[in-house]
Amino acid sequence: MSKTNQTAQAAGLADSYTPMPESEARDLLDRHYGLSASLKRFATEKDDTFCITVSDGKKFVLKVANPGESFGEIDFQHTILRTVERQDPGLPVPRVVASIDGEHLFAITDSSGQQRYVRLLSFLDGLPLDQTHSSPGQRQQIGKILARLRLATEPVSHPAQDRVLAWDVQHLASLRPLLDEISDPHKKQLLAAGMERFMTLEPKVQQCRQQVLHNDFSCSNIVVDHEAPGFVTGIIDFGDAVKTAVAIDVSTALLNQLPREPDEDMFAAGRDLLDGYLSIADLREDELRLIPHLVMARVVARALITLWRARMFPDNQTYILRNTEQGWHQLAWFLDQPMDQLGTVLLDRGAKGRP
Repeated sequence: MSKTNQTAQAAGLADSYTPMPESEARDLLDRHYGLSASLKRFATEKDDTFCITVSDGKKFVLKVANPGESFGEIDFQHTILRTVERQDPGLPVPRVVASIDGEHLFAITDSSGQQRYVRLLSFLDGLPLDQTHSSPGQRQQIGKILARLRLATEPVSHPAQDRVLAWDVQHLASLRPLLDEISDPHKKQLLAAGMERFMTLEPKVQQCRQQVLHNDFSCSNIVVDHEAPGFVTGIIDFGDAVKTAVAIDVSTALLNQLPREPDEDMFAAGRDLLDGYLSIADLREDELRLIPHLVMARVVARALITLWRARMFPDNQTYILRNTEQGWHQLAWFLDQPMDQLGTVLLDRGAKGRP
């Protein structure tokens, strides 16, 4: 097996599957939940997820896991959701719905012979943030929600928390073999330079505070309502949750606030989010200095992972590559900044917060 394939397999990037037809999903609902409903498939990267609408208008989310996902990985997500509900009941996260038999998670063998795990979640009303806009005050609300989520997940402990995920940039070095798959010389040069810059900072990243965190606080995983007082009405998709650095979790949220077009101040919107975050939870100065570099590392990881997966799964490449193209000007901007100077761009926000 090539180094690229070894990397992909170890990081869970190569898990292919045969999608479940809607008719089969509808039968699952009837047999295990006693629900007769209409289904709408959501675009996803590696599983089958359906929006379920029953006759009285109530909605749920049916998730049929990728065959490569283990019981432990999904149980880890459920542990997080239960802990959040207990620690901060007001946080808008999904609730797990039991089947007729009282099961919150169960295995099936689907019509393609694949063993997969099934669960039903509550539906969170609103619009994904990537489909709308946000004001400075609303971005502060997003930051507050992220900080509350960090505090709520702090007690979580689970055997699956130390799994190695490709999207967790503390393991960025493990993606180095994917550079060999980049055919465009200029893009390959940019990615290699970003990788090398990150490697000089890796020891500092390993010294950061760590805990179980969402690790994918992206605009597609934040549900909002402009009429709602707190703006954020849902936090979804805990599939990338892992024990990682607090600074990495924040950097992922800031990545998704970068402008899609070149801009002189790449962190203009991100500072609003950070202001909200720091009103609830603290960040140390060393973490604030690392966060801009970690945002750059996530840009590198996103390009390497999505370009490779798009070649592996061409039928899903539109979804996989939906955020990749903007990353090239973002990465060029980061590499144009002297390392020491880049580390200071968020220090004006201060390190104080309410622990």
